[in-house]
Amino acid sequence: MTSFPGSPKILKGAIVGVDIFNPVASVAVFQYNPAEISRTIEPQYSEAGGGRAEVLRLQGPPRETISAEITLDLVDQMEAGKAGPLGGGIAGHLAALEMLVYPKSLLVAANQILLATGTMEVIPPVAPLTLFIYGWKRVVPVKIGTISITETAHDPGLNPIRAEVRLSMTVLTYNDLPPTHPGYWTFMAHQVVKETLATVASVNSIGAALGEEVDLFSL
Repeated sequence: MTSFPGSPKILKGAIVGVDIFNPVASVAVFQYNPAEISRTIEPQYSEAGGGRAEVLRLQGPPRETISAEITLDLVDQMEAGKAGPLGGGIAGHLAALEMLVYPKSLLVAANQILLATGTMEVIPPVAPLTLFIYGWKRVVPVKIGTISITETAHDPGLNPIRAEVRLSMTVLTYNDLPPTHPGYWTFMAHQVVKETLATVASVNSIGAALGEEVDLFSL
């Protein structure tokens, strides 16, 4: 820990699974924020009509995918006598990520009971609303595509103590969710923040081109 009094407080990114039945089971706060985040944005142009006047018409927000690599490391904490949750190294932190794509065991058991009693149709489990949080300007609902885990070190009990996790996520938009779903409004808020940032940056760019500093909020 630095003793420099002017050191800024670093915000921690996180992936959070919002589940009212088990609200803390899938909260994965990044131990170290990813050094790189890769985002791919694919515009969704409308194909209706196909005329020249329709070529730039958008049918909704772009399809965005996010890739990030997260490092988990318990070595420094082990020197201080810490062994991780339940003495399992970083296994608990990995489990918090993995539980984002697991159906709840109680629901699986309940469905098996329904099948055993002759129920022909069982409702598939629904994944929790998953939020990718990387600063207050970037909070988006996502659907996990892949979780790739490479465990690079273990303790004498074979518990993982260091790992690299690669995540692939698709951002869910208001085209993917109904208005009654909280993820719908989470994405709407994200887009409003993005529009505000774009407007301020554009005005500043114009001011820089004219050799003047423009304060948007004083207009």
